[in-house]
Amino acid sequence: MSEFTITYHGHSCFTVEYSGWRVAFDPYSPGSVPGLSGLALEADELLCSHTHGDHGYKAAVKIRPHAAENPFTVETIRCPHDDAGGAKRGMNTIHILTAGGEKIVHMGDVGCALPEADMTKLRGALALLIPVGGYYTIDAREADAMAREIGARVVIPMHYRTATSGFDVIAPLEDFLALRDDITRCGDEVTLTGGERGTFVLTQRAMM
Repeated sequence: MSEFTITYHGHSCFTVEYSGWRVAFDPYSPGSVPGLSGLALEADELLCSHTHGDHGYKAAVKIRPHAAENPFTVETIRCPHDDAGGAKRGMNTIHILTAGGEKIVHMGDVGCALPEADMTKLRGALALLIPVGGYYTIDAREADAMAREIGARVVIPMHYRTATSGFDVIAPLEDFLALRDDITRCGDEVTLTGGERGTFVLTQRAMM
């Protein structure tokens, strides 16, 4: 069975690799996220949830010559970045990667509950990369409820504040972890084969 390798680069930026194909998500621009250093990533594909500077800085990712065939199908869901139908912060794109019969979901800056039709597309995900800090996105309790309803086997929190990084207005990671009793700490990278379960906390690789 092929393995998914998920690496956390800080804020909402990840790379996901499967069968030699690497997808980068939501790179942030230099100085856009307090406490995080700049990014210099290589990937075969780049997907951004929206164009704000802390999520859509395409110059941070070099698209490498493809050494493998793309194993992923990509499905998207458009949803509001806020609780006012997008009136405050515009729209957000959720990306669903599917390969090897498994789904990896990057929620971007989802800002509200989703309709049943969208939740159906997300259910049964192997891994759910979900914002938990609130203010700009759903908060810890909303994220926990959404993750449980989706039934993701692995939940990876993102877009939160730490002691040394993140926006002052968003909540710390601990607010989300206090709601979970299945926490595994993994460094900045985790390899998934399909049998894992729990809340996987990844260290932000790009910390200064």
